[in-house]
Amino acid sequence: MVDRVIATPAALALIATLQVQHGRELMFHQSGGCCDNSAANCYLPTDLTIGPYDVKLGEVGGVPFYISQSQYDTWKHTQLILDVIEGTGGTFSLEGADGRAFHTRSRVFTPAELAELGITPAAGPEKI
Repeated sequence: MVDRVIATPAALALIATLQVQHGRELMFHQSGGCCDNSAANCYLPTDLTIGPYDVKLGEVGGVPFYISQSQYDTWKHTQLILDVIEGTGGTFSLEGADGRAFHTRSRVFTPAELAELGITPAAGPEKI
């Protein structure tokens, strides 16, 4: 089955570094744009409560990755790709002071992948 979220080698390496520093139990939550724009934030499980309106997209590097239901409804037609960029990350995410930051990229699922996931393709603009 196609994964809803994947990670680049750089992201997997940073996850492994954070696990050495903070322990194996980590989690990601894709920010909704409030404080850290739309960033994937990495937390200790005790730092954030997953609510009934959060959706688990999958795992990256053995770490669960969540997104809010409202964001999922918007992004369900895409695969999220967790990557790393140089620079200051969000102040809430564990890697924030590291000089690197998690960054989410995306790509639209193919029609075959959408069918595999049971998602109806998004309607395009109407033609006149």
